[in-house]
Formats: sequence, C-alpha cells, structure tokens
Amino acid sequence: MSAIAKDLSVGAMAARAGVAVSTLHYYEAEGLISSWRNSANHRRYDRRELRRVAIIRAAQSVGVPLSEIRIVLDAVPPNSVVTAADWARAAEPWAARLDAQIETLQRLRKQMASCIGCGCLSLETCPLYNPLDTLAANGPGARRWTGAPEERSTLEG
Repeated sequence: MSAIAKDLSVGAMAARAGVAVSTLHYYEAEGLISSWRNSANHRRYDRRELRRVAIIRAAQSVGVPLSEIRIVLDAVPPNSVVTAADWARAAEPWAARLDAQIETLQRLRKQMASCIGCGCLSLETCPLYNPLDTLAANGPGARRWTGAPEERSTLEG
C-alpha cells in the first residue's frame, strides 16, 4: 500500500474539493485557505484545507457571505485538522442567522401561493396584504416576508 501524500497540487485540490482552480485562488486571496510553493514554484495545499473548502461551500450554499465565513474560519485553529468541537465553537454565530433564514423561507412558502395566486401580482397595492401601501412607510422590500415581526403577524398562523 502506498503512502498518501500530505499535500495536493492545485489541480488535485480543485478536483477533490469540487471547485474550479480559480475558486481556490480566490479563497486564498481572501485569506480563507492557505498554500505554499514547492521548489519548482508550484502551489501546494495541505489536505486539511479540503475541510475548510467544504465549510466555505456549505456556508455559501445557504447565503453566508465570505466576510462572515472568514470570521468563523479565523476561529478555527490554522494548520490543523478541524475537529467537531472546533467547528461547533466556530459556527455558533451562524445558528441565529440560519434560524432566521429558515423562518423567512417557511413564511415565504406559506404565503407565496396566496400572494401570487390572487392574480394582481402587486405587492405594493395588494388589497389583502398591504391595503393603501401602508407598509411602505416602514421601509423597502417585501415587508410581510422580511420585515419586523409585527409586520408579519397578521399573515402567520
């Protein structure tokens, strides 16, 4: 049985992580992952960086911006395997954010059929959900879906 290399070329890293080489370069430029150069000046990645890329991709898939991902990854010990305890501690700030996203998506799922189903296609002047556009004073956007709890209360249930 051959020994497994501890490092990966940029191409091997991209293939294993399921991302483009340019994505790895971007993540590295943003300080999310790290590499080094060998004597031939080829970029090399420690296999442990695969877990960091997986974390980045998972977080991006639910809409977490790279600036927030960086904060979480900065809390994970560098140059070491990310343990379950490391990850649980680092990812704690995302719990409330993800709960809020889940709540918003559930509200959207409940209300979408009735909003679009009425046929008016006007969230601004909907006679049922926003008579006389009263929610406009509270700010832009779909207030019944993304606004403050008191703006959503009449539609939940």
